[in-house]
Amino acid sequence: MRDLIVLTGATAVGKTELSLEVADRLEAEIISTDSMQIYKEMDIGTAKAAQKVQEKIKHHLLDFIEPDQDYSVSEFQKDADQAIKNIKSRGKIPILVGGTHLYIKAVLEGFMLPKIEADQDLRNRLEELAEKEGNKKVHQILAEKDPKTAQKLHPNDLRRVIRAIEIFNQTGKKKSVYKKEQKLRPPRYSVYKFALIRNRENLYQRINKRVDIMMEEGLLKEVEKLISNYDLSETAKQALGYKELIAYLNQEITLDKAVDEIKKRSRNFAKRQLTWLRKEDDLIVFNLDNERKESVVNTIIEIVKGERDYERELKKRSEINF
Repeated sequence: MRDLIVLTGATAVGKTELSLEVADRLEAEIISTDSMQIYKEMDIGTAKAAQKVQEKIKHHLLDFIEPDQDYSVSEFQKDADQAIKNIKSRGKIPILVGGTHLYIKAVLEGFMLPKIEADQDLRNRLEELAEKEGNKKVHQILAEKDPKTAQKLHPNDLRRVIRAIEIFNQTGKKKSVYKKEQKLRPPRYSVYKFALIRNRENLYQRINKRVDIMMEEGLLKEVEKLISNYDLSETAKQALGYKELIAYLNQEITLDKAVDEIKKRSRNFAKRQLTWLRKEDDLIVFNLDNERKESVVNTIIEIVKGERDYERELKKRSEINF
């Protein structure tokens, strides 16, 4: 048996529900790889597993960071490594579940970016430039310094664009160089990697419906409580659903506009997640619109238990188009 199971896919595809069944059948424990589910009191908008579920199946790296605190990818790697060690010491297998691919890659491949001090003056200047002349202007600065990294980052991913500029300014090395060195390292764990997909139109409908359900469950009240109790970290402020409702509460947009923006931004996020998944060549892919959930769970269980040949399934299912 391999060290880990990874279960990933786009937002709203159905990862949580299916992972709970797999974990229950294997008596496994779940490590969340969702960069927003780490925050306490951000429950509805991040679609955390219900407390009753967490009591039945042990979860790790969920709900443990204050919303006003920053948390880095390197910190996640360290915490995930410790969680993996603890789970395996109990004779159980860890399941990494989530759609934050940077977190997944940090665990599987390592994290080689340099430890540098935050240059707050630089960040402030670039954020002001973005406000005055647009995010593309800041992205252009990165493109001049590190074209390869700029190609991979959307101009609206301002935080990472600024971080890449910061790395270059302080080290003289491009972020893409560190990434290339990272890829040359051997894998840190042996792993079964599964991806869940749906037909795009159905996925978008699920996203829209989930946003409506979140609003009905009290997402707006959750955001109101958060901003009244915390000076949210920059990461927390950018979370899907939270950013838009903060803008509404600041009277910058209407509530209808905020909800529409949440749906649109969630669909765009899903599109980026799918783009990342297509670049991976070692995923066993299941389309939940074409296969029954029970069948998918059974196949995963059989693969992990060695009752199905992993490499054969990988060859067959990695060729699924999406």
